[in-house]
Amino acid sequence: MLVFEQMYKPYVVLMEEIIYSNDFELLKKFILTVGVVSNHGNWFTSENQNKELKVLAHSYDWLIFLSDNGLSQFIDELIFNPSSDYKCVQEAFKNSYTANKKRNVFTKVKMDIKADEALLKYFSDNIHDIESWFNVITPVNKSIGDLRSEIAALRTKNWREIL
Repeated sequence: MLVFEQMYKPYVVLMEEIIYSNDFELLKKFILTVGVVSNHGNWFTSENQNKELKVLAHSYDWLIFLSDNGLSQFIDELIFNPSSDYKCVQEAFKNSYTANKKRNVFTKVKMDIKADEALLKYFSDNIHDIESWFNVITPVNKSIGDLRSEIAALRTKNWREIL
């Protein structure tokens, strides 16, 4: 049985050490949690949080908040006024949310294949704009770019060997 020494370090420092380490024993027990929320009710912004948002912030390693401007841009560019490249996204949305719908093809579980491909292209082509849509609630003084770097570092690990 493996016994770890107790570690006492600031949370962000410890997380970075684990993420960027090659210590299989540390990585084997590591889970990174990321929550994404939007303005549900009166959660406000990263600078002005109510108690529900504060509780969520303590429940995830990373909590990112989708701004109203980001959501509005997404809706405008993909649902209300899409370019020809993204008309299939608009159609999938309309087919899912009209009185005559046959079945949902624009949900978090089901996605029309053409709409999915168009969304992937949209996100890839607009990644820098999209990153500006989010406020990082926690960890403090981190950016969405930091999260992307940490996920990229974790992706390079040989998880078959680690686990």
